[in-house]
Amino acid sequence: MNPQIANQDASQVELDRLAELSQDVIRRCIAAGASEAEVGASVDSGLAASVRLGETETIEHTRDRSFGVTVYFGKRKGSASTADLKPESIAQTIEQACAIARYTEEDPAAGLADRERMAREFPDLDLWHPWDVSVERALELGLAIEDAGRAVAGITNSEGASVEVGSTLSVYANSHGFVGRERGTRHMLSVALLAEDDAGMQRDYWYDAVRSAADFMPAAELGRKAAERTLARLGAQPLTTRQCPVLFAPEVARGLIGHLVSAVSGGALYRKASFLVDAKGKRVLPEFVDIVEDPFLRRGHGSASFDAEGVATTKSALVEGGVLQRYVLSSYSARKLGLASTGNCGGIHNLIVSTGDDDFAAMLKKLGTGLLVTEMMGQGVNTVTGDYSRGAAGFWVENGAIVHPVEEITIASNLKDMYANIVAIGSDIDPRSHIKVGSILIERMTVAGA
Repeated sequence: MNPQIANQDASQVELDRLAELSQDVIRRCIAAGASEAEVGASVDSGLAASVRLGETETIEHTRDRSFGVTVYFGKRKGSASTADLKPESIAQTIEQACAIARYTEEDPAAGLADRERMAREFPDLDLWHPWDVSVERALELGLAIEDAGRAVAGITNSEGASVEVGSTLSVYANSHGFVGRERGTRHMLSVALLAEDDAGMQRDYWYDAVRSAADFMPAAELGRKAAERTLARLGAQPLTTRQCPVLFAPEVARGLIGHLVSAVSGGALYRKASFLVDAKGKRVLPEFVDIVEDPFLRRGHGSASFDAEGVATTKSALVEGGVLQRYVLSSYSARKLGLASTGNCGGIHNLIVSTGDDDFAAMLKKLGTGLLVTEMMGQGVNTVTGDYSRGAAGFWVENGAIVHPVEEITIASNLKDMYANIVAIGSDIDPRSHIKVGSILIERMTVAGA
């Protein structure tokens, strides 16, 4: 039998087993007095192999199991989990969850998602692509990536290359009668290289992340790209403090969209811990910006037909014409706000940010003279106030051309101002994330340096 077909069959058998166990546990929870119950079960399997300087460094096989039980006694909630699926461990987990719920304070917002919101359609989103790669082949691939990078003149050392193979099987079931099965694969290649000149040593890396190994960029190309990025950083200089336009490269630009999502997420909103409280229906981005959530992208990094509590996902606008159309809510946060779930328990699904026609070279021309940011450091983002101050590295650009690399700087502003002052969004989308966005040009920020 074809190994991939055998893998698929084995995964379906495992999903069926987890589903049957989940339904049995729910019945036992109800029999123990719970008014509602839900179960989340998953099995993660993987292989990680790494090489450094032409030698094998690590080989790791993983298989992690999780089985979580949540019960509700009216508005009182209790949760417990185990990694052991033996009958005695399951029985103890049910008992612990029920015991916690009986003595927990009531929470008016507690409970399962509404029954009528449960997903009923489960389209094939093309997320399951098991990679039947041997350890030997994984190591060969890692060596090919590293060798290609080290072969580039000027590269002096390597922190190694890695090959990661991963698959997840998961089941969510609840006492509404909902049983949702999901399976997905995620694979990654990466390499980090070093170069040195009279000014010192520099390091950079590159990686590729895909659902299907058939979609990987060629190994040699990945190694060379990491080498080119590393060499480009040689001779990096600090900048004097100034205000200037800032262009965020695609791989860091998605973080700006991530901060927006965090600020309009239910937990931050009902705690009043967001600078975008009461922002629905108001302009938060320039008029030319639309953001659509599309959970149904085939092979998408965030694709799913239901969220972490079984609510059906839908394709819908988050931002339209720069105006915030809705929040990002689970059932719990929605009840706290007097609203309805948006199918986002567990997070957002595939955000697609509208772009212009400008590729990266054209975005540099639009930047003119200013800072190109390619790496961010630190966690200096306050979602309560919107204050933004983070370490950065990148390149100083003059008249649309890169002049020299830059390091040891901090860029600062306020997210509200940054979003309002977005000048353009490039077509150079980074496909390695569930946030699909190109480079983002902001009209002015403070750059603090020497």
